[in-house]
Formats: sequence, structure tokens, C-alpha cells
Amino acid sequence: MKHGKKYSDSKKLIESLKLYDAPEALDLCTKTGKAKFDETVEIHVRLGVDSRHADQQVRGAVVLPNGTGKNVRVAVFCKADKEQAAKDAGADVVGAEDLMERIQKENFMDFDVVIATPDMMGIVGRLGKILGPRGLMPNPKAGTVTPDVAKAVTEAKAGKIEYRLDKTNIIHCPIGKVSFGVEKLQENFDTLMGAIMKAKPAAAKGQYVKSCVVATTMGPGIKINPGRFQ
Repeated sequence: MKHGKKYSDSKKLIESLKLYDAPEALDLCTKTGKAKFDETVEIHVRLGVDSRHADQQVRGAVVLPNGTGKNVRVAVFCKADKEQAAKDAGADVVGAEDLMERIQKENFMDFDVVIATPDMMGIVGRLGKILGPRGLMPNPKAGTVTPDVAKAVTEAKAGKIEYRLDKTNIIHCPIGKVSFGVEKLQENFDTLMGAIMKAKPAAAKGQYVKSCVVATTMGPGIKINPGRFQ
């Protein structure tokens, strides 16, 4: 695969075989983010678990202290008595059966997070084939199925992110923007990694964090020494 000049220049700043400490890796991220837009800094963590087994799942949510730098659009499924609280908290779209039909019939997908009260899951469940593959299905572990929709909306807007294993046992998450600078990125990084460490399944054996890589949207990956997380 051929890369552009900016990517190649960024690659020269990184020693491909070196395992960096997190602050140094994040500092390199801020220097390799050379696109014309404010690139997102992403973390990719490979865990020594097998996601095919229910007792080795790693999933949860955490509020990043400095947010993600992204304007998060929130959709809420709730009954009429909670609609106003959701809107007051900043929800972008609120509904019940009407919202379900809008998603089904009009392919309305103008949102990044879906929150639902427990009594709405019968309706939301019908959208499983649409929301599931996009990672948008509400889940109690992520705090997106809750009777307190106002709190959930506030947290989502403040920078709450969900982390979960993909089929290759890797967690992919944004931890901010290049413009945040090293200090804020480090705070977000530490918060996310702390949550992932706390979520270690009892059934996990051997080395838990196999590898950890950070990268900007358009930049090369930078390897972080996983030893500090054991």
C-alpha cells in the first residue's frame, strides 16, 4: 500500500521496533497528526482473552475526563413522562414507536449513541439488525439501558465512551484530538486503560494486555510497552 508524503514523513519520526512509554507515544501522536483537520487519536489494545467465551468478555463504558473532542449526537427511547428530562439534558432526538419507525422506514441514523429506558427495550429490540452491526444497540453494561436517561445523556455528551472487544480480541477507542496536547491525551489514556484493567475477567490467563498501539486518524501506529499494564 502506497502512502502519501505526510504519512511517510511521520513514519520517519517513529522507531518501528521500539516499545514507547505512553507519554512519549502520545507526544509523537501530536507531531504525526499532520492532516488539515484536527485528527482523532485512537488506541488499539489487544487482550489475552478469547471473546468467544462469555466469561472472557471485556466490555464497559467510561467517561473520559477531557471528552473526545467530538460533538456526540444522542438518541433516546423513552415514554412521554421522561421526554422532557432527556431533552433538557441535551438529547438530540427523543421518541418511542415513532422513532423506531423513522429508523426502519426512513433509514434515519443521525446519531452516535442510543440510550433507552428498560421498558423500551421491547421496541428497541426490533431494531437489532440495524443498530447491532453499527455498535449502537443499548446495553446495561455500557450504561445506555437505564431509567435515568438524563444522567446517561449528560455523560454521553461529556465524553463517555464504550469499550468492547471485537472478534479479534482488540479494543478500539478514541481518546481525544491531536489539539488536546499530551497532558489531556494522557489523562484520557490513563482513564480508559484503568477501566480496561478493572474489567479483566477472572477467567483470563497469562498476559492480559498483549499489545497497545496509539495512532492518529491518518498517521502511523506507535507501539506502547504493554508491560506496565500487567
